[in-house]
This record gives sequence, C-alpha cells and structure tokens, in this order.
Amino acid sequence: MNTTPPSQGIFTPELLDRCISCGFCLPACPTYALTKDEASSPRGRITLMRALEEGTLPDNDLRLQEESSFCLGCRACETVCPAGVEYGALLEEWRDHQWQGSRRPLVVRLLTFAVNARPRVWLLGLFRRHARTRPSPEGPHLMLGCFERALYPKVSRAARALLPELAAPASQGCCGALHAHNGDSARGRELALELGERLPGVIVTTSGGCAAHLASVLGRDRVRELSETLTETPRELPRTGARIALQDSCHLRNGLGVWREPRELIGRMGEYVELPSAGSCCGAAGSYAMVRPKDSRKVLDAKLDEIEAAGVDYVAVVNPGCYRQLDQGLRRRKSRVRAVHLAELAAGAYETTRSARTQAEH
Repeated sequence: MNTTPPSQGIFTPELLDRCISCGFCLPACPTYALTKDEASSPRGRITLMRALEEGTLPDNDLRLQEESSFCLGCRACETVCPAGVEYGALLEEWRDHQWQGSRRPLVVRLLTFAVNARPRVWLLGLFRRHARTRPSPEGPHLMLGCFERALYPKVSRAARALLPELAAPASQGCCGALHAHNGDSARGRELALELGERLPGVIVTTSGGCAAHLASVLGRDRVRELSETLTETPRELPRTGARIALQDSCHLRNGLGVWREPRELIGRMGEYVELPSAGSCCGAAGSYAMVRPKDSRKVLDAKLDEIEAAGVDYVAVVNPGCYRQLDQGLRRRKSRVRAVHLAELAAGAYETTRSARTQAEH
C-alpha cells in the first residue's frame, strides 16, 4: 500500500526535499530572532510548506498566510545551510500560490500595478532629474530602477558621473523583481526578459535586489552591480576623512555573493567601519516595510542602535529599499549620521578630485 502523501504540485519537489531540518538556519533568521518561534524560522516555514504541499493544511490556514508574509525573504538562511536549500526559490513558489486574489496584500497589488507596464514606470520619473540618454545598440546600459528614479534620482546621475559610458534610456521598464518576490514570479520573469531585450549588452544596476533577480533570469554574465563595475574599472577616489559604514543588500550579498566590492570602494574613500550586523537585513526587504511596517521597524531599531554607537558619519547603501529604510529611520531619531547611496558617495568624491585637478592645472 502506498503511504506517500499526495502532492499538490505547488513546490518543486527537489527544492522542498533538500531541507534536512538541521536548524543551522535558525540563528541567521531575523524573524526567528524576534520571536523565537519555530514556525517563524526557515526550517519551520519549510515544514509549513510541506504541510501545504501534502494537503495537511488548507490554503486558507491563517498560519500559512501569516508566515508567508512575515518572512523577510532576505535569504540569509541560504548562506549557512549545509544542504544547499534554495529558500528564496521556495518562498517565491509559496507566495505564487498563497498570494492569489484578495490574499495578496493590498500594498503589493498597488506597487506591482504601478510598475507592470513601461509607460507607468516612465511616468514615475517624468518630473524627476534622473539620468537620461538615448539607448545604445550594444550597451553597456544603466538600469534606472522603478521607484529609485522617482525617490532618488541623484543615484542614477551619480552612476553616470562615475561611468559616463553607460546609456540610460528613460523608456526602459521594470526588471520584475517586485513581482517575483511578491507572488507573481511568472510576470517577474517576463519583465526581466523584456528589459534584457530593450537594454542589450551588459546591464549595470544600482539596486542589489534587482541585480540578483535580473541575473537569475538573464544570466550572471549580463548583469553587474555598480560596485563590481567600479572595482573592475578603478577610479581614483580621494580619502575624505569620513568614517563610513555599510548596509549590505540582502539579495546582493546572499544571492550573488557580492559584498567585498562595496567595502573595497569605501576603504578607498574613508575609514571603513564594519557594523556587527552589516550583513543582516535592515527590515526594508522590498515591499516588506510597507506590508508589515511594525515588524520592519523592530528589525531596523537594533540596526540604528548599532549605527549610532559606531560613531560613523555615513552609512552607505547599495539598494534603494535600504536607502529609504535607513534614511527615514535616522531622520526619525534626528541622528547626525547620514544614509547615502554608494554611487552618490563615490561620485561626490570623484567630482572633488576632478575639480581639484582642474584647479591645479590652471
């Protein structure tokens, strides 16, 4: 008699079966650190996924809905997993199933609607002074980002000041990361492929989350994060005398393994200060800060304590979501520490050097 539980076809079996429930992931998980609840850990959530797959728990189970939302999706668990569990892929499959119709958070529905078509993305930055150029037939191209072009237009201008060879057409659309991480991975893949067609050649991003998603669809050879490109094509950057910390982008560090490069750049500009939790999530996590603002702030508070205790002048970021999270948090505290994108920091230093040279030559 076959006693194997029936499969619902929600998850890729090879991904779900890889977890051996060893528990190495627990100390790496920010939400488990908040609650000490097994169900709020990667191991516990995979147990819930298995129950959903086997039909033991129904789709509308409240714990399934809660934990699919409570997870930050930071993928820190992947870096410590001895079995190589691809938790990020499992989370996407879970939300693809769990977040259907009215079960998808309203904020997520609004955000994905806003970037689901190129004209809408173009409108986001219409009245903002982000970088704008004509497309290049061969690249390289700068990915402008959806909300980054509206919230932080200086970032793309800074990137082009550092790498003027980058083309930045305003007509480019969304990369699909927002969809992929929030219950519509099929559309997320479609948007990434569309962007890859519109931006031929290498695509350079100033967003760690977008870089990881694009690389997973287009291939690693076509996608570079800004700090990678800058360390491959060194620019002379003056030492500013500032003490500078870094907040890693979770997907950039945990998904693409890029973390040394931003530290190298910062070390060339000032005194680099490593925060104890630089590699852990700040609570932004894409749409998370808007979907679950209270939990997001709980994650952020300890981070802000660290930043202020470190006595730094700047905390550099490599992702627009982290930028918004840290900037707003530091402003609420009336902190003297300033959040700044690494591109802005590097471009400011580079402009200082160029101005000094121009004056010396004349």
